[in-house]
Amino acid sequence: MKIQFENNLEYQNQAISSIVDIFEGQEICQSNFSVSRIRDNILHSIQNELGIGNRLELLDDELLENVQKIQLRNGLPASKKLESMDFSVEMETGTGKTYVYLKSIFELNRKYGFTKFIIVVPSIAIKEGTKKSLDMTSEHFRAIFDNVNYDYFIYDSSNLEQVRDFATSSDIRIMVINIDAFRKSFTDPSKDTKANIIHRRNDRLSGQKPIEFIASTNPIVIIDEPQSVDNTPKAQEAIKTLNPLCRLRYSATHINAYNLMYKLDSIDAYDKKLVKQIEVANVRLSESANNAYVKLLSVKPSPRSAKIEIDINQTGKTIRKAITVRNGEDLYELSNGRDLYSGFTVNDIYIEKGKEYIEFTNGISVDIGQTIGDLDSDSIKRLQIRRTIEEHLQKEKMLNPKGIKVLSLFFIDKVANYREYDENGNPLKGKYAQWFEEEYKQVIKQRIYADLFNSKDLDAEVERVHNGYFAKDKKGVLKDSTGKNADDEDTFSLIMKDKEKLLSFKSPLRFIFSHSALKEGWDNPNVFQICTLNETHSTIKKRQEIGRGLRICVSQEGERVYGFENNTLTVMANESYEEFAKSLQSEIESEEGIKFGVIEKHFFANMPIKDDEGQMHYLGYEQSEVLQNYLLDKGYINSQGRIQDSLKTALRDDAFEIPEEFAQIEENITQAIKKVAGGLNIKDAARKQIVTLDKEVFLSDDFKALWDEIKYKTTYRVNFDIEALVETCAQKIADELTFGKIKYIYSKATNRITRAGVEIDIDTIVEKQSDAEVVQHQLPDIVTYLQNETKLTRKNIVDILIKSGKLESFKNNPQKFIDGVIAIIRKTMSIFIVDGIKYEKIGNDYYYAQECFEDKELYGYLSSNMFENRKNKSVYDYTVYDSDVEKSFAKSFNESEDVKLFAKLPAWFKINTPLGSYNPDWAVLIEKDNEEKLYFVVESKGSLFTDDLRDTEEAKIKCAKKHFGAISQKTTFVQSNNFQNFSEYW
Repeated sequence: MKIQFENNLEYQNQAISSIVDIFEGQEICQSNFSVSRIRDNILHSIQNELGIGNRLELLDDELLENVQKIQLRNGLPASKKLESMDFSVEMETGTGKTYVYLKSIFELNRKYGFTKFIIVVPSIAIKEGTKKSLDMTSEHFRAIFDNVNYDYFIYDSSNLEQVRDFATSSDIRIMVINIDAFRKSFTDPSKDTKANIIHRRNDRLSGQKPIEFIASTNPIVIIDEPQSVDNTPKAQEAIKTLNPLCRLRYSATHINAYNLMYKLDSIDAYDKKLVKQIEVANVRLSESANNAYVKLLSVKPSPRSAKIEIDINQTGKTIRKAITVRNGEDLYELSNGRDLYSGFTVNDIYIEKGKEYIEFTNGISVDIGQTIGDLDSDSIKRLQIRRTIEEHLQKEKMLNPKGIKVLSLFFIDKVANYREYDENGNPLKGKYAQWFEEEYKQVIKQRIYADLFNSKDLDAEVERVHNGYFAKDKKGVLKDSTGKNADDEDTFSLIMKDKEKLLSFKSPLRFIFSHSALKEGWDNPNVFQICTLNETHSTIKKRQEIGRGLRICVSQEGERVYGFENNTLTVMANESYEEFAKSLQSEIESEEGIKFGVIEKHFFANMPIKDDEGQMHYLGYEQSEVLQNYLLDKGYINSQGRIQDSLKTALRDDAFEIPEEFAQIEENITQAIKKVAGGLNIKDAARKQIVTLDKEVFLSDDFKALWDEIKYKTTYRVNFDIEALVETCAQKIADELTFGKIKYIYSKATNRITRAGVEIDIDTIVEKQSDAEVVQHQLPDIVTYLQNETKLTRKNIVDILIKSGKLESFKNNPQKFIDGVIAIIRKTMSIFIVDGIKYEKIGNDYYYAQECFEDKELYGYLSSNMFENRKNKSVYDYTVYDSDVEKSFAKSFNESEDVKLFAKLPAWFKINTPLGSYNPDWAVLIEKDNEEKLYFVVESKGSLFTDDLRDTEEAKIKCAKKHFGAISQKTTFVQSNNFQNFSEYW
């Protein structure tokens, strides 16, 4: 099969015209120069040939005018002056960047007669990829450019006749050269042998240097991935030796986008569905904290410290938390006494860039990004392989009928994990190859995949569906790669050679293993799964990881098949999809210069608008800046252009207005802003308001009388039957606590890339569980652990565990079992304690002072949690509520004539209980028939049924009743779910 190319894709043609139109007004012309040629080495006869090069006749002012017109048309910042002949094009990976610059060559030739072009690449992989693109497009370009004569070649220092031909031919000539081939140049004759051959004098070129032939042509230099090509002073000097007419710079991730002419960033590409959508999957363990878990997140030089993630005992539960540690700190203490961390005292924090690690006194060290104490990595990797196989087969069921072959890529950092050799040099399957075959055989036997295989021999099939692409030494033995040596060049060449072959159903190969250093070489459009199985911490960026599979897939006819329904790339990540999305957004911001949620000065410049005569033109930079200043003056954006919540609120409430002069394009402006703004996910800080004390009510005799009834503090003591407690706890553990084995959780979700940021499509989140076969973990001292958390005696703890008959469950998941037992004991104790608790008033001198209302400020949000009180009804002008039930009570208190006054009790008003402090909701004064005054403390809950309340909450409410009973004969504590129910108490 052959991949078919489309010559009428609008976005590609826009990118091409954005370069071609720079030279608008240039007439077709060439420069001629003399080239000496040795025809016969023996006779030394010399023939003069006419060399042909490019020539530019436009003035700088004319070029700048063209550049600014193009930038306005494309909505890009305007170049104020032409500081260099560098012109940048930004195109997202997978959108046809190579095709665009190759077609631009032919358009520049057809329109202006330019013939000499040099493509400078940064690596072997991109050199081979460019060569493959030239091979594949040869027939295509000749068809659409009237069978134009042209030739191309990879620069080879052993074949310098190609350089002479490049200089003398009148036809289009395209040279592809790696920057390393001409980076070393020395003017000192004594060091001449150390320079690249291109910079050395050569007898076959009449004693001239090859670079002199090239420079004479004044070539148009195309730099592929300039951030990797001319990123050093030496490389920049090397480019200058080519004497370029101009430098056309193409990349998805420019460091410096000089004279940016066209931009198709990752957001545009996703929005236009020009690349695959990204689905992130991961494998993790369910609630396992049975080993000494440590993950090194980051290090800091001053003060020297490390941010790590560990499991911490917090109020009887084990939670995973990030903490900062310094030398000498003990993880046993920081984890609140988890025995697993004994010996984990920080010994050293190493901060050298790229080599960061933390070391403990027990000799264990953890590299940056690495994890210890989790499930053994081999088990996770094996499950990642299985899930990749399942994702692959599911896509085959959907896409094979459409003529689309599905490929999966596994990147590994050690070839020995896929292919080993015995003592005689015979190849053997490494562990990844073995796991793949074992898992593949199991998965394909599932009934759901039966129609994919029909009458195929399944045992024989597994040998044919996977293979490895790795570098080889001289004996043919596979070896690890750097991506930069000669053996790697052969591998890249093979990858490119097999590119179209792999797309055909005729090739059984569908699962490919390759070295992670060769990632750059893979750009097959039908890669739908990428799984990285590195044993060392991977520094590969997310954009590199997904870049190999972003291209739109092709059918058996070689034609692209569009639509996200056919194009979803599943990345088997080593972190959660939330973390992946966050990292991806950070990389996009850093590498592409995209400012999510920001409106820049040129944001509206290329919006079409009609003038007074009805002619369409662009709004322009000046008017765009006027609009930006308007948004700034209104407080809709800050000085950096970042959208504020006030703008999001105005858009949500349809209250956004623009100046009258822009009325005809109001809809376009609003829609453009909405794309950048994103959703309003936080409370509106602009509507945050302080709640004011109503001094008239606060100082009234009625409020003082109410406060005097409820203000006093108490102490308590408890008494309960310990034997009954032991029996009840044991029975509850037997009835309620059941734990199976630890499970793997496989989860995945689709990412959306928008102007507001990288978001997770919550409707696509799925999870799937499976049993973890073998999990090694250390059994902790359960008796001591439970004793510390519950304050019961060792005998009591042992009796509870033995009588429960559930110790076998402890072995399945020790920490989860311990956490469950703690919860049951505490829950049962709370019931026993409350039944036997007695409160006593401490004395008349211990109380909450009324003045605290004045000392503590209270805030709320007008739009979301504040209710305006009527005059003289409450101590505050607004009630700040936490739920719809509380809002309903506030409304009813205000409306009821029986309610003389009320107060939402502040957070500092607390009652001590054995289960923690408790803050009731309301203090209410009821006046019946203008005579009898009744005092209430009200707990407003959505349900009156104790079964619907958490046990701890129910117990605290019972304690509160006993507390108020101890301090006041006049106050009634009421639990109610609505005002009508509360009114029955008077």
